[in-house]
Amino acid sequence: MKVSETIIGQVHGKEVVAYTLTNPNGISLTAMTYGATITELLMPDKNGKTENVILAMDSLDDYVTHRPYYGATIGRVAGRITKGAFDLDGTAHQVVVNEGGNQLHGGPTGLDTLVWDAEVQASADEASIHFTTIDEDGANGYPGTLSVTVSYTLTSDSEWKITYRATTDQATLFNPTNHVYFNLSGDINKPILQHDLQLNSAAFAELGDENLPSGALLPAEGTPFDFRSGGKLSVAAEGSHPQTRKVAGFDHPFLLQHDEGQPDAILSDTESGRSVKMFTDQDCVVIFMHNGAVDKYTIAGSPVIQYAGITLETQALPDAVNQEGFGDITLHPDEVYSAETIYKFEVQN
Repeated sequence: MKVSETIIGQVHGKEVVAYTLTNPNGISLTAMTYGATITELLMPDKNGKTENVILAMDSLDDYVTHRPYYGATIGRVAGRITKGAFDLDGTAHQVVVNEGGNQLHGGPTGLDTLVWDAEVQASADEASIHFTTIDEDGANGYPGTLSVTVSYTLTSDSEWKITYRATTDQATLFNPTNHVYFNLSGDINKPILQHDLQLNSAAFAELGDENLPSGALLPAEGTPFDFRSGGKLSVAAEGSHPQTRKVAGFDHPFLLQHDEGQPDAILSDTESGRSVKMFTDQDCVVIFMHNGAVDKYTIAGSPVIQYAGITLETQALPDAVNQEGFGDITLHPDEVYSAETIYKFEVQN
């Protein structure tokens, strides 16, 4: 395994360092200390052509200015919190809102906006970047000083492992994710609608007003949300289901049915031969298809088209603190939060 590092700029008066891990199969992963963000994932296709298969900004300044969440570590709480309000152990809390009247992805200065510390470890079989940060008590309105470690490991078997670990000195909320967008074609100007998705999920969370969960988990069977037998992503953009029409595609949480030893999801692109298998210990994956075009910034010099990429954001169900039956995302001082997601990259000829 090979490891290299480059200083790419400064944010908040701190140097931002990008680390690149490369395995013997021609796959390399680059991640930077700003936001513990993955900025490049190079992968060969079935013809041996190597391309970046994730969405990434053209410069560090673009990440800071536009905050697109591409590849970033999201938290303390991924997704939306209704009105930025919740009750925690009998105490009412109000966090900072940043999307209308709600909080999105941890607030205006979430974990994706911090410059993390980092250490690198490498052996013959794998290499890891261990990102660490302290999110201070009161940051974005959250109680408790939160200590977080996020590790990215690239293996010789072409797995990207993401592991999370966190502790707190006061009861708080923690539900992180990584917001990487895949486009397995390797071409930012080619939409992901012809990608195939297989997903081990029989239910999805309904979206209500302001794209907040309504609290209902709906059966996927007979809807565009049923990918248990696989299907094209185009069904979400072309269908007439009120939930896909509401957001021009998917921006939905899917409840996962874990089968031991089996991937929770498989995303593949027939033309390039590339595929990624996802394994996670989390309850849910939020799937978002970059449902709108963007012209205020570019990727590789081009405006960002509609359906430029797809996220598979593993996490607890969004707004769990306000939705009965969505699980518990409270972290107490005597607990250690831990979670893992693995993306395994393969090429079929």
